[in-house]
Amino acid sequence: MRLAFGARVPNLPLILMGLVGSLWFASAQTPPTEVSTQDAAPIFKSKVNLVLVPVVVRDRAGKTIGTLKQADFQLYDKGKLQNITKFSVEQTANRVLTTAPTPEAADPLKAAQAIPGDGKSVTLPEHFFAYVFDDVHIDFGNLAQVREAAWKHLSTTLKPADRAAVYTTSGQTMLDFTDDRDKLHETLLRLQPHSIARSHGQECPDISYYQADLMQNKNDASAINVAAQETLVCMNLDPSQIATARQMAMNAASQVLSAGEHETRVALSVLSDIVRRITAAPGQRTMILVSPGFIRTNDQLQEETAIIDRAIRGNVTINALDARGLYTDTPDISKRTISAAVLTQKLQLERESARQSADVMAELADGTGGTFVQNTNDLVGGFRDVAAAPEYYYVLGFSPQNLKLDGSYHQLKVSIKPPNGMTPKARRGYYAPRHLADADEEAKEEISQALFSRDELNDIPIEIHTQFFKSSETAAQLVVMARIDVRKLHFRKVDGRNGDELAVITGLFDRNGNYIQGLTKKITMRLKDETLTTKLNGGMSIRSDFKLAPGTYVIRLVVRDAEGQQMAARNGAIEIP
Repeated sequence: MRLAFGARVPNLPLILMGLVGSLWFASAQTPPTEVSTQDAAPIFKSKVNLVLVPVVVRDRAGKTIGTLKQADFQLYDKGKLQNITKFSVEQTANRVLTTAPTPEAADPLKAAQAIPGDGKSVTLPEHFFAYVFDDVHIDFGNLAQVREAAWKHLSTTLKPADRAAVYTTSGQTMLDFTDDRDKLHETLLRLQPHSIARSHGQECPDISYYQADLMQNKNDASAINVAAQETLVCMNLDPSQIATARQMAMNAASQVLSAGEHETRVALSVLSDIVRRITAAPGQRTMILVSPGFIRTNDQLQEETAIIDRAIRGNVTINALDARGLYTDTPDISKRTISAAVLTQKLQLERESARQSADVMAELADGTGGTFVQNTNDLVGGFRDVAAAPEYYYVLGFSPQNLKLDGSYHQLKVSIKPPNGMTPKARRGYYAPRHLADADEEAKEEISQALFSRDELNDIPIEIHTQFFKSSETAAQLVVMARIDVRKLHFRKVDGRNGDELAVITGLFDRNGNYIQGLTKKITMRLKDETLTTKLNGGMSIRSDFKLAPGTYVIRLVVRDAEGQQMAARNGAIEIP
């Protein structure tokens, strides 16, 4: 599942160009030799030099605290105290925008210059919850319970700024982020078990993936003997045929191992794709894995680690809910007529299998600073716990010193001084890069983080103006104007000119926060002193054009300059009827 970022769209017809051309007053008054513009599609890369650590702090009663200062935190990287260079306090309150007025009945130029503010209210989606149901490993009984609990949870707790998506590890059922409760309910009702490689009948011998791994990969004598003894009974063989039974058991284990490895690999691959998908959500990102658990062999550890790495880099928290509820530690194998001694060994294998099935969920949650809920029949409460968005959270940032470019894992620890009963919860670590980011990579990552965020940045004074023109009932052209006060920039003096470069990125999201398309304008300025002091008092306006269907859209505008490395970001909204 890969995201396709938007390319440049065609310009407006010439007759419409005249209506908005006067908005380009900066270009009209600035000679071409002083300003040049280049279009480019947005390209986003992962930043490696700045490590961001989201932290939630709770008091003894479990209530989040939002009054701490930077000096109250200590951050350790592999046990070494780090210098916190970035600090912010975020509150998960709903943000409301008003859409721009519909301009077609008004003077188009005047409407295009009007700052949004007298249209309909739009609550920005800020919390994105991807509910991932492991239909590959779950049975129908457990799935029926968790989908009912999920609906009770979603139907009563979904807030205006929340968006939920439904995915499955089989890939058979999917619903992208939405606040439409009817669509969510319909999608939940369509959930069914979709085992890929396992048989649904009673096998002879009945070997779990865990036991098959012991037999085939670890040559565990006890696991092999249990399977052989069970084969004697279920195949009605004479005890003297134990060698034949052992070979039959090993053959069965080979098939079970192959099937289990395939299903685990499919599940891990889909989880990785889902993490990649929700990394583009413009707000808090939480993946909720609902599963009975599954065995991950040592050979598959790298795939699991890659998921954690991707989630950490994309600021995605993985929470998990054990779909088995309060399950018994004693499996039902009453249909087997094996001896008491073999039965005891069989029960022990099944217990270990049940316990280790939960390990991958615990590891994914622990590795990303998430929560794992298990051993509870209160599944509605379980969903509430794994989908709870804290009222306040902090973002700490630091640049690792003397960082070795070896791709190794760095364990992080955050503490409060003094604790006073407060407990911080933060991401557990990050992976070192294998090469340092150059200036272009750092700029692209800063822009990417700003674009897929809701925070407003004010280093550079900017404004958003919009204008749309409908060419039919199903198609429209949207013009987004970014007005920038370039006098506030830090120019570099070269050959008597004031030099700087601007990256102006305009991203469009639908009302559910799904990324639609984006466009980057690269502005190269070599301004004379006279131009800067007398001709740009009203700022410079940069125009981006888009083709869209009617609907409500959230506009995200990000501006970054190269010389001062300052940034600005604004949110806007428009409704095209």
